[in-house]
Amino acid sequence: MEITQGGGRSPGTSALSRPHYRRLVLVLGSLSAFGALTIDLYLPALPGMAAHLGASTASVQATLTVFVVGLAAGQLLIGPLSDAWGRRRLLLAGLAVYAVASLGCALAPDVGWLLAARALQSLGAAAGTVLARAVARDLFSGVAMTRFLSVLMLVNGLAPVLAPVVGGQLLAVTTWRALFVLLTGTGVVLLAAVALTLPETLPVGNRRPAHPRALARTFARLAADRRFVRLVLAAALVFAAVFTYISGSSFVLQDGYGLSAQRFSLVFAVNGLGIVALGQLNGWAVGRVGTEAGLLTVALATVVLGSAGVLVSAVAGAPLGLLLVFLFLAVSMLGPVLTNATSLALAEHGATAGAASSLQGTTQFLLAGLAAAAMSALGDDAVTMGAVMCCCAVPALILGARRRSDR
Repeated sequence: MEITQGGGRSPGTSALSRPHYRRLVLVLGSLSAFGALTIDLYLPALPGMAAHLGASTASVQATLTVFVVGLAAGQLLIGPLSDAWGRRRLLLAGLAVYAVASLGCALAPDVGWLLAARALQSLGAAAGTVLARAVARDLFSGVAMTRFLSVLMLVNGLAPVLAPVVGGQLLAVTTWRALFVLLTGTGVVLLAAVALTLPETLPVGNRRPAHPRALARTFARLAADRRFVRLVLAAALVFAAVFTYISGSSFVLQDGYGLSAQRFSLVFAVNGLGIVALGQLNGWAVGRVGTEAGLLTVALATVVLGSAGVLVSAVAGAPLGLLLVFLFLAVSMLGPVLTNATSLALAEHGATAGAASSLQGTTQFLLAGLAAAAMSALGDDAVTMGAVMCCCAVPALILGARRRSDR
């Protein structure tokens, strides 16, 4: 079962019926949200998990780091393999692994078991994360791809909006184990959705060999493309800045500022709504207000402003409300940054979309893991969070600012 592409070109939105387009948005949006969903749902439970498992705060936070590192490594393997074997079979296998590993997390008797299950869970989630972008590149190109990715943010952005809210509310009536049961069910539902509604999007004639030498040449070509590299790094650094907030905010806002799990989840939801809203605004603005490159520069500058505001507010001991305003500015720009940077980075790499997407995703999550580790090592306070965010945001702007030529 394949979606054929005449002459190997990626069709525009007109090539798909409206019902098919909507199903594609729902399925791919859900798949691309896997990473955020699997992280954000249990964030409100982190402080309680440490006490319940008799583990240190650092070891419980390590479940985030293990997941992020596994997500990065999994994408680096799955993306290139999908260029050779197609997208569908790897998606189905990844979702099955994810569901089994999520159940393993729910049954974990100690933090060691939980870390192992999270590592396996991350490999399954990697398939959804990397292949959602690869499928999008199979089907769309140019402005059509940017607008499609912006629409994906509507679904993708619901993960940080709903996950911590659902997690926080469930914790009021049950334990953290129920959160992983919910993730197990999500994996099963998406496995069925892909099996029933998503055909193969990479025709056999467009596939590339998976030999180690061929893969090495593909990655070498990508690494030699300066435009691709700077866009990938800019997006990854912004992702790392936002992940710094994700990994540390439960301790900063709950322990440092005294927010309850429920109020923390609402703050998290507001920032998630910002990602959704700005992602949709970006889809409308591209081609009307500005180009992808111009809109990317504006978004990166806003991330720098927001991150600097978080640091200054924390150092000055400003009211929580002001800190939250600057956090919103920085976090909400993730939608426009990822959408524009992904579209621009993959534009000239349609033939190796899986490898290019995997390199982008791997870089994002590796830098995010380093940022989270730095946050954990330096201290779970607002000053540290703001400082790490600034260290990510400033070089992102330098790398991603619009340039006339990269060659």
